[in-house]
Amino acid sequence: MCGIIGYLGARPKGTVLLEGLRSLEYRGYDSAGVAVMQDGRIVTVKREGNLDCLEDALRREPLDGYLGIGHTRWATHGAPSRDNAHPHLDCGGRLALAHNGILENFRELREELERRGHRMASETDSEVLVHLVEENMDDGDLAEALRRSLRRVEGSYAVVCMSLDVPGVIVGARRDSPLLVGVGEGEMFLASAIPAFLRHTRRAVYLQNGDVVEVTRDGARFTDLEGRPVSREASEYPFDFSAAEKGGYEDFMLKEINEQPEAWADTLRGNPYRKGRGFSPDLIPPDLIDPRGLARIIFTACGTSYHAALLGRYVFERWMDIPVEVDIASEFRYRDPRLDPKTLVVAISQSGETADTMAALRGALERKSRTVSIVNTLGSQMTQESDAVIYTHAGPEIGVAATKTFIVQIAAVYLLGLHLAGRTRFLEREEIDRIMAELERVPELLEEVISLEGEVREVAEGFRDCEDFLYLGRNINYPVAMEGALKMKEISYVHAEGYPAGEMKHGPIALLHEGFPVVVLVPRDAVYEKMVSNLEEIRARRAPILAVATRGDDDIAKRCRRVIHVPEVDPILNPVVITPVLQLLAYHLAKLRGCNVDQPRNLAKTVTVE
Repeated sequence: MCGIIGYLGARPKGTVLLEGLRSLEYRGYDSAGVAVMQDGRIVTVKREGNLDCLEDALRREPLDGYLGIGHTRWATHGAPSRDNAHPHLDCGGRLALAHNGILENFRELREELERRGHRMASETDSEVLVHLVEENMDDGDLAEALRRSLRRVEGSYAVVCMSLDVPGVIVGARRDSPLLVGVGEGEMFLASAIPAFLRHTRRAVYLQNGDVVEVTRDGARFTDLEGRPVSREASEYPFDFSAAEKGGYEDFMLKEINEQPEAWADTLRGNPYRKGRGFSPDLIPPDLIDPRGLARIIFTACGTSYHAALLGRYVFERWMDIPVEVDIASEFRYRDPRLDPKTLVVAISQSGETADTMAALRGALERKSRTVSIVNTLGSQMTQESDAVIYTHAGPEIGVAATKTFIVQIAAVYLLGLHLAGRTRFLEREEIDRIMAELERVPELLEEVISLEGEVREVAEGFRDCEDFLYLGRNINYPVAMEGALKMKEISYVHAEGYPAGEMKHGPIALLHEGFPVVVLVPRDAVYEKMVSNLEEIRARRAPILAVATRGDDDIAKRCRRVIHVPEVDPILNPVVITPVLQLLAYHLAKLRGCNVDQPRNLAKTVTVE
């Protein structure tokens, strides 16, 4: 969940490291630090707080030198503080190390190291690693010292380390936390994610679990934890640095909401369909997954991705004659699900590195189930281990709260569902052609909905002082109600709950009063009349109602404080046209409350720890 950057090259080290950390700040912003080899010593600058604090310090104390590493932290072990900020130094100040992940056996390692005279300067689990490397540097081989040290630890890690004894080298390693090498002209980078070096190079090598890399300005050498050479190829990232900049928008979140039409179109183009002929066989190779032999399908995911998975259940059950289940990945991994080769597990993760989802996927693979991952990040761990992958082509998403990646996950769920429905012949080809034509209209529909921003901002003004919200939806719109509530919680710090509307009478109705607004998703669909009945129950309790309804439904306005109308679409697409309204509502309410929408407190973009 933290951000790591390492650099070897001719550019000013302090500048490159700070730029890289700026691009990774969505991964953690409790504290930050850099370490640079300079004048025969390792100089560190670390600060509690966001990167502005570190930038101020570097302005007063500029750094350059031979090479350097940096880190932006999301606290797990130890409170945010300067002492707990990375990089950490060994006892003699000759080694510097930054780490992302959790070391589960750090307490016993720490006690062992302290008994041998090592002095710990922080409360973190990470610091034990630099002291282990210190002990293993007896032959001056930094990569081997790191390999020996990592063989002692239990848990997850992405780690970079440098030593005064090996001044032209940075070593790195990964297990269950992302790390990649950026390949430039006469310069090299290590980072947790591509945006850290995207302004300088689009060529990257993705480390696999158990990889250790030794990087110099001339290239990189890869081994496994035993020191055996392994081959890793560089790939070209399809987006340039402008994709990771605000581009004139006030916030990344608003930019990424506005990028949703393009992201949807790119996802359809990246998973091509030909009318009358179906999808490319490359989408899900027939020799890997034959849906005609499946007994059930299980979706698993966390957070926003879980809401996309829940929506997938409604879609798949409509399009296929196969039982469908949905499980939160953090629960799925600890129960004893009955999995077998006739089960398809669909894992959804923006990063492809989410720890709980990765564990659920591995559990499915161990039980010989078929697996498909829906992922936005090329080369991520889930893409390497799944039987098949559907990429969502959203590009970098810097805002911590997911927006465009949720929309493209919906697109990917639809594409996978149609592909499997076509393979099982549950849907006729003409019906799939019709639905695909509707999916191809979505970018213009999204643009139309996003153009309602001014109206949504005005609505948000009327609710700016509210501290509680209830979001209600039925059937396929229930997951969207949950996602809308999550966005409100994440960025405005307002308590909000998403509920199936039929369950309101079973508890939540007790909360309703004149100061408790309810967001009701009531588009024209098969459960419209049921939703209107729920809306009347809310009116009877005098709670203010904000309805999201289908354009032309003027009767709803008579029953609500405010209504936002969205385009009329095939009911299967109602979640797509409703979602941007809820994103914009959360965004503008957060802005009115003075919240940082791109970096909400206590959250990190990629959850790589349990």
